[in-house]
Amino acid sequence: MGKLVAIEGADGVGKNTASRGLCDALNAAGRSATVIGFPRYGETLAGVTIGRFLAGEVPVPVTPHAAAVLYALDRFEWLPRIQEALAAHDVVIFDRYIASNMAYQAARMQSGDTDAMMAWIAALETGQFGLPVPALSIYLDTPWELARAMILQKAQRSYTDQSFDAYEADIALQQRVRANYESMVAAALLGPWRVVRASEGGAMRPPAAIVDEIIAHI
Repeated sequence: MGKLVAIEGADGVGKNTASRGLCDALNAAGRSATVIGFPRYGETLAGVTIGRFLAGEVPVPVTPHAAAVLYALDRFEWLPRIQEALAAHDVVIFDRYIASNMAYQAARMQSGDTDAMMAWIAALETGQFGLPVPALSIYLDTPWELARAMILQKAQRSYTDQSFDAYEADIALQQRVRANYESMVAAALLGPWRVVRASEGGAMRPPAAIVDEIIAHI
């Protein structure tokens, strides 16, 4: 049975780059590793709906609880693939996982309701939907101003032709997301966490340096 490692963080911090680099490094070192990214845009019913929501194409309001169920359902639809990956590899790397749902949907709640929302999502995903808890979660941290610049350098997304999707465009939301991640790290929600700084001196760190630090934590 493989070990689950989740790469987490707000938008623009380099989760995909770190996940792919970590996978390559582990495979090069003789450990079998694979990456699973969420949401599964275009591959699950929930993933298709999430893409439309983020692109502003859903004609009805999407409450935080409804959005949380969609993100959780996306993973639940992919659960057989997760189980197959766990059986076949030493390490399964998640590019976003349950904590992302918790951080983002709680950021859309009133401040006094954030903890309850995060607990509700954790129970939904790990309890009702039976998704496995990570052995380790890595929080990639970097200032929002730098992360915003990195978002603009992203390749064309499959679900929108805009520079920023609905979540990325909301600066206040992004700040609350960061605060929620910091709370999860401090409380060790969903298991152990390690913080890795994705930037230094106002610039992004080299991907190889970030990967080396993550491997040391693993």
